[in-house]
Amino acid sequence: MSFQIRGLDAEPFTPLFQLNDADLEALGARRVYADEADAYSCRVSLTRVTIGEELLLLNHAHQTTSTSPYRAAGPIFVSRSAKTGTYQRELAPMLRDRLLSLRAYDGNAFIVDAEVAEGAEVLRVIDRFFANPEIAHIDAHFARRGCFAARIERA
Repeated sequence: MSFQIRGLDAEPFTPLFQLNDADLEALGARRVYADEADAYSCRVSLTRVTIGEELLLLNHAHQTTSTSPYRAAGPIFVSRSAKTGTYQRELAPMLRDRLLSLRAYDGNAFIVDAEVAEGAEVLRVIDRFFANPEIAHIDAHFARRGCFAARIERA
């Protein structure tokens, strides 16, 4: 099955990097610097950032259909230098070796199916979900902390 994973658009986050720490805090956001390899995943580039890179930790609404009880928002990291990453028929780098919670939604943003998978098994779950014509998209979350990782769509 053909699918794509596209990072969030960087543009809405760009002005936030100009704010001072107090203004960020007032918005419920925080500036952080990566202090560990492979620990910070940017939701724009869909990659892990290098040590020392500046990021914002902030709340992001990723499931926004107002008529769905599955409306959801949660914490994400966004890197200052990120460009939107797009991946066709392959997992984005930050998803390749993490335990993921995969949630399949219909066109009304209702969950139709869900699974936890890691590594190559993630691709099999994506194929299985998209074999069901009722599935409109899949949201991937990091299973351990529950944070939104990326949206997976039919290509």
